Amino acid sequence: MDDVEFSSSATCSAMAASYNDQIRPLLDAVDRLRQLKVTQEGIQLPTIVVVGDQSSGKSSVLESLAGISLPRGQGICTRVPLIMRLQDDPAVQDASVLQLEYSSGMVVTTSEAQVADAINAATAEIAGGGKGISDAPITLVVRKRGVPDLTLVDLPGITRVAVQGQPEDIYDQVARMIKAYIAPKESIILNVLSAQVDFPTCESIRMSQQVDRTGERTLAVVTKADRAPEGLLEKVTMDDVHIGLGYVCVRNRVGEEETYEEAREQERRLFAEHPLLSKIDKSMVGIPTLARRLTEIQAAIIARCLPDIVREINDRLSRSSDELGQMPPDLSNVADAARAFFHIVKQVCASLEKLLLRGEFDEYPDDASFHGTARVAEMLARYGREMPAQPQRSAAQLFLVEEMRVLEEARGITLPNFLPRSALQVLLKKKVETIVHVPHGLVKQVWEYVGDLVMRILLRHSHDYPQVQSSCRHAVQSLMDKARQRSAQHVEEMIEMELAADYTANPEYMRTCGSIMQEQDMFLKDISDSGSSERESTLQLRFGEVDVSHLTLDDAELAGQAFDLKARLAAYWNIVLLRLVDGLALHVLLSIRRLVEKHLAEELTGEVLGKDMAGAKRMLVPSPGTAAKRDRLRNTIAVLRESREVVANIMDRSSALG
Repeated sequence: MDDVEFSSSATCSAMAASYNDQIRPLLDAVDRLRQLKVTQEGIQLPTIVVVGDQSSGKSSVLESLAGISLPRGQGICTRVPLIMRLQDDPAVQDASVLQLEYSSGMVVTTSEAQVADAINAATAEIAGGGKGISDAPITLVVRKRGVPDLTLVDLPGITRVAVQGQPEDIYDQVARMIKAYIAPKESIILNVLSAQVDFPTCESIRMSQQVDRTGERTLAVVTKADRAPEGLLEKVTMDDVHIGLGYVCVRNRVGEEETYEEAREQERRLFAEHPLLSKIDKSMVGIPTLARRLTEIQAAIIARCLPDIVREINDRLSRSSDELGQMPPDLSNVADAARAFFHIVKQVCASLEKLLLRGEFDEYPDDASFHGTARVAEMLARYGREMPAQPQRSAAQLFLVEEMRVLEEARGITLPNFLPRSALQVLLKKKVETIVHVPHGLVKQVWEYVGDLVMRILLRHSHDYPQVQSSCRHAVQSLMDKARQRSAQHVEEMIEMELAADYTANPEYMRTCGSIMQEQDMFLKDISDSGSSERESTLQLRFGEVDVSHLTLDDAELAGQAFDLKARLAAYWNIVLLRLVDGLALHVLLSIRRLVEKHLAEELTGEVLGKDMAGAKRMLVPSPGTAAKRDRLRNTIAVLRESREVVANIMDRSSALG
């Protein structure tokens, strides 16, 4: 007999040693990751989430596992997520060690007698004194001898109807909170069901099935078995609601006068002696069985998830480190700031050189508005098309009448058949006045586009230093104003030159004029036949189809001079248009090149740095957004590095133990 007792004792000691060597370190590692708040970095941890309909007995189950009393009352007792970390501590002899953690670092040490009041006070601080809920959690650490090593998250009970003092959408709020906790594949769902209800009608079952259709992550605990023993065996064996991890039936403590030890004894006797409940397999009954199952499930899922956690930590650490590396460096003095600013200017000019001079748009392959050379080329082509070869003549304006009128007014005491130069100048000026708005329109359009492009590129490269962007914007606006003024002045000078002298060395003028004049004899012959019935009223000339019926033999001499004048003007107008189109296009292209290669850097440097380096000094003061982001990334990296070390240590230990 003594040998048997010794063997049993040795077996228990070996199991305890195995647990302490293998399972407890896994739980400690995950608890440490929770303390580091690694979940705030988007890394999911293995979690047992306790859900159930209101009054299903959730709190009683947790009390039985922890051996302490939790808040009770009407309506929703749990109004915030309660993370319970149960830690078996043999060093704790009599009273347990209880500690509440909430609200970003608030820590309150309490006792078993006061823990319910402490939880209520923390809940009121987080969710208010009413009956509303909040998703900000409270962590309750329970260090006690004999409790199972578990971490569970207790969520508000599901209620369909809001009671007085609760928000009208209380069901939706609770449902969103529950789904957020049970959706991750790392979560184990502990679904608390009352034996007094039909399981398929439970709202908690419906919610868990939405995220765990096969039930492989769901364990059901059935409470109040002593109140509804009839048919319970069939419920848990037939499994109409697909609970993949099985059922555990329990009897919770009844009344404050019953101790937890007495409750466990009553539970043991209930499932051993009750004529119906005793038929349920002993592996499916009792709080000790529930504690063992939860501990085993938790250890298994932690071991399974650790490689994924390591990978996720490394991925997020790499991304956060890269993001921090891409942030602007800390500037410690004016010289550092000036170097950073000149680097920005260099980047801006390099981008603009590619976009506006070389036609390379690899930085913005899909945004055509950044393809500078193509957009400017479109504007120049449109400008050339808008310059008419011949001004539009109104329908009421008869052929050569205007030219004849001008010749008569310009007539002086000269040799006969001599064309006065003033007549050509009058007609040329009128033609120029009809198109002078076109080059000015091009100037406005080009510099509006270039200014917008420069500003977008500048804002992109200076986004890390918003404190100087206002000065940069002012510099670009000033530079664009100057460019527009120079181009507008260039247009005025081009127009003034065309009106100052009628000159060209282009041989095309003589060829065009001669070609038109070849039609003069045909034109004059038609006029000389004005009295004949065979006379043509319209002629097809280089000017187009024209009506000459208003011209008679008496107009022949003046009409011949007017035809000559119109031919010269038409030939010369082609030269004028060519000079206006090509000259302005070359001016625009040269101005853009000078802006990119010289003027922009000078304007930005003068505006931002100035004589007293004011802009550089502003750069030394980081923007609130940049400073906050840098601090956040540094904190994230620190948390992830420590988390990686925690997980690496436990994996090394597991490997060493085989």
